[in-house]
Amino acid sequence: MNANSPTIDRTAVTDSPVLDVLAERWSPRAFDSTAPVDEAALASALEAARWSPSANNSQPWRFIVARRGTENHRLVVDSLVGFNREWAGDAAALVVAVAETESEDGRPLAFAAYDLGQAVAHFSVQAHHDGLHVHQMGGFDRDAVRSAFDLDERFSPTVVIAVGPVGDAAQLSDVLREREIAPRVRRPLAESILAA
Repeated sequence: MNANSPTIDRTAVTDSPVLDVLAERWSPRAFDSTAPVDEAALASALEAARWSPSANNSQPWRFIVARRGTENHRLVVDSLVGFNREWAGDAAALVVAVAETESEDGRPLAFAAYDLGQAVAHFSVQAHHDGLHVHQMGGFDRDAVRSAFDLDERFSPTVVIAVGPVGDAAQLSDVLREREIAPRVRRPLAESILAA
């Protein structure tokens, strides 16, 4: 949070112990609109994604990194839909996570979405560890991104990740501010276990 905003403890209340970085990670919508991205922390987050596991070491992920103030950032912001367009442009960087669904020779990469998810998870945990906040969004126009960045059909834009220092929730609209400060909740673990 910036110096003028109150600190909100967003640490998850877990039923079993987890790493602090996992319990403390959350997805803000208020980003500091003036702070640049910490380039070393961003590089480390991308490096963590690079070293995430993938089926047959296929590494079916690509990233478009768009820093605030650049034409690429504007193109990504323009692709956002709904509430996302209201707040995400304040993030120091927007990263588009792209799944490579086919190899160059046309072979389907069946686990591309799963592997990209792991890469993004590694990215988000490393980013949080290094002081950056991350918010992942599915609400964007995939065809607009594909066109803007001239992506081959075998590349599927999957999620946009807002990255940067957290800002003041007071800057958000009433609806978004309510979401920002609402208690963090998850369904009970037992409801996620289908068989044990």
